[in-house]
Amino acid sequence: MRFRLIPREERFYDLFAEDAANVLVGARQLEAMLRTYDEVDRRAREIRETEHRGDEISHDIGHRLEATFVTPFDREEIHALISGLDDVLDMVEEVADTFVLYHIPAPTSSAVQQASLIVRQVEQIHEALLNLRGFRDLERFVIEVHRLENEGDRIARAAIAGLFEQDHPALDVIKWKDVYSLLEDSIDKCEDVAQIIERIVVKHA
Repeated sequence: MRFRLIPREERFYDLFAEDAANVLVGARQLEAMLRTYDEVDRRAREIRETEHRGDEISHDIGHRLEATFVTPFDREEIHALISGLDDVLDMVEEVADTFVLYHIPAPTSSAVQQASLIVRQVEQIHEALLNLRGFRDLERFVIEVHRLENEGDRIARAAIAGLFEQDHPALDVIKWKDVYSLLEDSIDKCEDVAQIIERIVVKHA
């Protein structure tokens, strides 16, 4: 019985990394969508497909969690981790859909910068989860996610302030404030995942 449990336990680490890799695909798709801004509807659909793939991975982890007696760490922490990754991808999908729904003619440089920060954060999260076994030497990934979140705060504040410093139509102000806020929420969700990883490491290292 012991030898049947160990492979199941180890498989979780692969699934966490797979889940994060899929989130990274979605983040990169969003950044590419904003940088090129062509075929926006198609690109948004591709992000939705990536989000659906994320749901499948999360369900797989959930099923394995129910069937496994020994898990790598607390079940509540596993739920928090996969929920946090889901939240990031959900936000990425919402950002892409908002560009379509609001019929935004072109992204701003601030929006592209925010999307790039999300990619860089998820890259750090992915690296952290690839190295989660052993719960060691992960602090640098978490610190970088926090640093990028601070950079995102600065970009978002400047972008929103700029909306009120120039003579923009009121409807454009409302639309862009929503977009910048959604992008900032995505960046915050990445930081939430980093904090979950940090708590897991502190508890189990």
